[in-house]
Order: sequence, then C-alpha cells, then structure tokens
Amino acid sequence: MDGNHLTADSLSSQNAAFDRLRHAIPSLEWDFHAPYIAEIAELKKQLNAVILAHNYQTPEIFHGIADFTGDSLALAKAAAETDADVIVMCGVHFMAETAKILNPDKQVLLPDSKAGCSLAASVTADDVRLLKKRYPGVPVVTYINTSAEVKAESDVCCTSANAVAIVEALGSRQVIFLPDRYLGQYVAGETGVELILWEGTCEVHERFTGAELRAYRQDQDDLTIIAHPECPPDVLTEADFVGSTAGMIRYVANERPARVVMVTECSMSDNVAVEFPEVEFVRPCNLCPHMKRITLPKIQEVMLKGSPAVTLDRDVSGRALRAIERMLEFS
Repeated sequence: MDGNHLTADSLSSQNAAFDRLRHAIPSLEWDFHAPYIAEIAELKKQLNAVILAHNYQTPEIFHGIADFTGDSLALAKAAAETDADVIVMCGVHFMAETAKILNPDKQVLLPDSKAGCSLAASVTADDVRLLKKRYPGVPVVTYINTSAEVKAESDVCCTSANAVAIVEALGSRQVIFLPDRYLGQYVAGETGVELILWEGTCEVHERFTGAELRAYRQDQDDLTIIAHPECPPDVLTEADFVGSTAGMIRYVANERPARVVMVTECSMSDNVAVEFPEVEFVRPCNLCPHMKRITLPKIQEVMLKGSPAVTLDRDVSGRALRAIERMLEFS
C-alpha cells in the first residue's frame, strides 16, 4: 500500500487508533495494521460508508476503524438509523442480512461471505413452517442469529438483550423460541412461559463448562464471573451476572470488579480491556472462527471492489422487516 496519498484526516484517524490500541496489541502488529486503518478511513469518506463492528471483532477493527460497535441489537439500531450510502458489516452473515433488510436500497458489504453462524445454520424456514403447523396459533420468537428466510416466518425477532422482555410482552402461555436452546432455557426460567425450543447452540458458548469456571474460582477467590445466556445452564449457575454482551459491558463499567471472567468470545475481553485498563481480565478463551474471517485487508478489499454485497429477495426481506421492526420497538 502506498500511504503517500493519504489525507491529514486519514493519518489523524490512524494516530487516534494507535492511542487507543497501544496497550491492546503488540507494536509489531501495529506496523501491519496502521496502513490499513488509514486507507480504510480514506475509503469511508470517498464512499460515504459506515463501518459497523460487533463486539467479537478483533481490537484493530473494533477500536481502529469502526463507526458503531456493539451487540446484534446495537448494530441493528445503527443500521436502521444510518444515512450512509454504504454499510460495511464487520460481523457475520445474518448481521449483514439484517442491515440489508433495514436498508433495502443501500449497498451492504460483508468482507467475507463465508462468515456464518452455527445458530443460523441450525434452523431453516421449512423448520419454522413445520413448527407453526404443529403448534397452530403459538407465536414464534426468533433469535436474531438466524437467516432472513427464518425471520420472514417469525412473529418477532429478539436478541439476548431483549428476549425476556419480548417473550413477557406477548402474553402467551406458550411461545415457539428459536433456535438457541440454552438462551431459550434461560428465558423460560426468567419468564415462567412455556417455550417450545429448538436444538440449536452457539459453537463458541456451548464449549464453556461449569467445572471450568469452578476451577478458576478456586484458584482466584476474588474473581467475578459474568456470562452470556447462550452458555449451558451449569455455566450460568456459576456466574455472578448473566447478560447480553452489552449487558456484560455495562456490568464492568458500573461494578469495576478487580478481576473478571467474561464467559463469551475471546475478542470481547480484549476490546473491553481497552476501555477499563484498571480491571484484570482472566480469559477462558473460545474464538468464533466466523468472526475471525473478518480482517482489515478484507475490509479494504470489499470497499475497493464493492463486493461481496448482500442481496435478498424482496418478499422475504419485507416479511422479515416486520419481525425486526417489532424487535426494535423493545430496544
């Protein structure tokens, strides 16, 4: 890359990113990342583009180039409100689809089309139609970690941040809840509603165990454990706090524990640690292989080429939009 054409603003973005990241990544890595950060800042201006980055993205993306960061709910809200011409989704495929559903006339770019999700892959629109026939009249709540086709068959979407509120608001004795069975079990326990569950799981969160966390606590008795509700029940039993990724960040901000385990994807601890250097983060690390497909070189390339861009069937998109809009009413 030739950095000679970079503007003063782009170089300023590069320097600001370095200030945020100097304690999060080694200096040798910075030498690789810095030119991409400056180039991407320039491309954002040229394209009138906005970059959305999930909490599980690596620090050089999350802190280096993103305009909006957060969990799936926060990114959906940002996508709904942006006036940019181009949306670059630094996340996985269902997130890019959600952005496209909310912005059908805008270009939505996903830096790697193979960035998927085990939850989204676990259920199809045919599966939802079959469940609706089996349980006629029972409302369908679909986790946002699903395809557009599945959302189109649903009454309302949810995220881990608002799943409990949405299920309670439906006022139904029974609810079909798809596809994460662990999140569903957690929501059922919090609401007392009978949930008809699917057998989907997150390949990151399902690998944590309660025994693993008990071992951490035995070695470090001042440890605070906060966990994502996609984790198995024995993990949630060991946790001092259970919440969405946004909820976990708020907990750290409000409580400032001396030592904390964030039982979720690795990069989230790295990103939060940048904001709270006084907190010691103990990392029982599980990586999401799909999130890690997104890199600075791929982001630069997708912005230069304009592909891969997300395309959706208009009928599917329109029906999915209704379920997403109902979700956003609870945010």
